[in-house]
Amino acid sequence: MVDLTQIMDNEVFMAFASYATIILSKMMLMSATTAFYRMTRKVFANPEDCVTFGKGENAKKYLRTDDRVERVRRAHLNDLENIVPFLGIGLLYSLSGPDLSTAILHFRLFVGARIYHTISYLTPLPQPNRGLSFFIGYGVTLSMAYRLLKNKLYL
Repeated sequence: MVDLTQIMDNEVFMAFASYATIILSKMMLMSATTAFYRMTRKVFANPEDCVTFGKGENAKKYLRTDDRVERVRRAHLNDLENIVPFLGIGLLYSLSGPDLSTAILHFRLFVGARIYHTISYLTPLPQPNRGLSFFIGYGVTLSMAYRLLKNKLYL
């Protein structure tokens, strides 16, 4: 059985934990950003959320969609679709004993690509900005999965 102090002494794992914390904090910020846009634009998806601003028929006018709110919501959804696989594969990768500089390069590229993806989504910047940042992050996760399958797992 692995002792917890061994994991804490693993520099690659600690680097992964640091970058995972950064990217999870960014994803949590997207939840707050979505709520901010919903409140400031008075755009809600559920009838019970509209009660603060009106009752009955008056509340129904707040049940609508807004392009800016939807853009923030889609950026958050895209984070959920990409950060969760990175966390799973990155954890296994970090525990497989990769070279520290290679692992940090993977982690930095992913975090940078996701932050740039959010900036390019919310600004919005013209394509291919968002597409390139998506594929860089996706490619990093695939690279870690490939290295893990090729070198460490028994298939």
